[in-house]
Amino acid sequence: GQDAELSGTLSLVLTQCCKRIKDTVQKLASDHKDIHSSVSRVGKAIDKNFDSDISSVGIDGCWQADSQRLLNEVMVEHFFRQGMLDVAEELCQESGLSVDPNQKEPFVELNRILEALKVRVLRPALEWAVSNREMLIAQNSSLEFKLHRLYFISLLMGGTTNQREALQYAKNFQPFALNHQKDIQVLMGSLVYLRQGIENSPYVHLLDANQWADICDIFTRDACALLGLSVESPLSVSFSAGCVALPALINIKAVIEQRQCTGVWNQKDELPIEVDLGKKCWYHSIFACPILRQQTTDNNPPMKLVCGHIISRDALNKMFNGSKLKCPYCPMEQSPGDAKQIFF
Repeated sequence: GQDAELSGTLSLVLTQCCKRIKDTVQKLASDHKDIHSSVSRVGKAIDKNFDSDISSVGIDGCWQADSQRLLNEVMVEHFFRQGMLDVAEELCQESGLSVDPNQKEPFVELNRILEALKVRVLRPALEWAVSNREMLIAQNSSLEFKLHRLYFISLLMGGTTNQREALQYAKNFQPFALNHQKDIQVLMGSLVYLRQGIENSPYVHLLDANQWADICDIFTRDACALLGLSVESPLSVSFSAGCVALPALINIKAVIEQRQCTGVWNQKDELPIEVDLGKKCWYHSIFACPILRQQTTDNNPPMKLVCGHIISRDALNKMFNGSKLKCPYCPMEQSPGDAKQIFF
C-alpha cells in the first residue's frame, strides 16, 4: 500500500513538472515571437533607410589628380590627429605623398599628452601649457589654470597626508588670481574639510569626473588653435556633412531622372538644392540674392548699391536699363558702375 501511495505522489509531481515545463516552453516561444517581430522591423527599417547604391549621386570626373592628392592629404592629417602614425605613413608610401616630418611632430606630441590626460596624468599637459603660456594668454585661454586646478584637486583626494603639498602647490595659482579669484577661494576653502574628506563636504562638486573629459576637450581646442588647425578633423566634418546630405541628394537625383531633367545638376561645385547641415557646419557667412533668390558665388558676388541695398551682380546686370539703374527696394536711381562689391 505504501508503494502504491508513493507512486501516486510521484505521478502527481511528474504531472506538475511536465505542466511547468510546457508553460515555460510556451512562454519562451511567445517571447521569441515578439523578439523576432522586433528584429524583423529593425531589418526592414535598415533596408528602407539605407540605400546600398550611393554611386548615383556622384559626379563623373570629380576626382582628378589634384583632387585625389588633396583627399590623401586630408586623410593623412586625420590619421595624424588620431595618433595613427603608422597608418598615415603607410598611406603616404602607397599614394606617393611626401609629408614634411615637421608636420607630423606636433600631432605626435598632442596625442602623447591626450593619452596621458585620459589616464589622469597631468604633468605632460602642464609642461606644455607652461612652455606655451604667452601664446595661450594671447588667445584668452584658461587651460593652464584648469590644469593646475585639477592637479590641486588630485592632491585633495589624498586627504590630510597631502595637505602640506597642496598648500605648497597653491602658489601656482598666483598668476591667475586676477581672473580666477572665486575659483581659487573655493579651492582654498576645501582644505578645511580634508580631515573628514572632500566627498563628505560642501565641496564634493570638485570631485566631478566630467571635468577630466572637459580638460581633454579644452586642451584639444587650444592646442589646435595654436597650431592654426580646426578643432575637428576636416575629414570627419566632411563625412558627417555627407551623411546628413546624402538622403536629400539621393531623392533629388531620383526626381531628376524620373522627370528627365537635363542640366539641372552638372556643376561640380554646386548642388541643385539647398541642404541644411545644421549650425555645427556654419563656418562662414553666406548671402542669397533677394532678387534672383540664388546664393552668391565668386563669379556672382554680392554688390552694394549707392542706397545701401545689396543684390547679386547677375541681378544688377539684368536690372539696369541703359545708363541708369533703379533700386528694387527704394526709388533711388543710380549708375550701375557705382555699385561696390561686398566681401564677407
